[in-house]
Amino acid sequence: MGQTKRAKEQPEQQLFEQLERVRAGMMGIEGSSSHMQPMGHIADADDAARLWFFTSRSSDLFREIGEGKHAHFCVVGRDQDYHACLMGHLAENRDPAKIDLYWSDIVASWFKGKNDPDIALLEFDLLDAAIWASTKNPIRFAWEVRTAKNSSKEPDVGTRAHIDFTQPKGSPAREDADKRH
Repeated sequence: MGQTKRAKEQPEQQLFEQLERVRAGMMGIEGSSSHMQPMGHIADADDAARLWFFTSRSSDLFREIGEGKHAHFCVVGRDQDYHACLMGHLAENRDPAKIDLYWSDIVASWFKGKNDPDIALLEFDLLDAAIWASTKNPIRFAWEVRTAKNSSKEPDVGTRAHIDFTQPKGSPAREDADKRH
């Protein structure tokens, strides 16, 4: 199934598969004057609509979230035919069991150990996601652009989907292809 068809029919499943394929995205705090910054994400072990991030307590991002803030996390698929912007609530989680659960060799390379006082584990509870998936077929892309140039229609080179994580999993209201915001 192609990217555009999957985005229409299985946007949530496709989103989490794409998150497994890319190592990082760009995280930004809503209302902040700071730039977005690259962050490596970890999918929730309990299959919840949640991502986890390790960061330094001395980072701009950590200082800005305080007790928690709305944030955006944007990812681009490896083939650049998939884009997603996730919105949610970002806050520190101080549970040592969670640090143990999500600790890895990659994380260890940034810190002196699990008890490093500079470690901050951030919990990103997802509220919403917008997805754009496009064709990577150059012939289809060229055809659509050429056809649109000679008509009043726009080129059909992709689709947009929306996921509302506040709705129950499996409900029609949770996944809505082509929903505009």
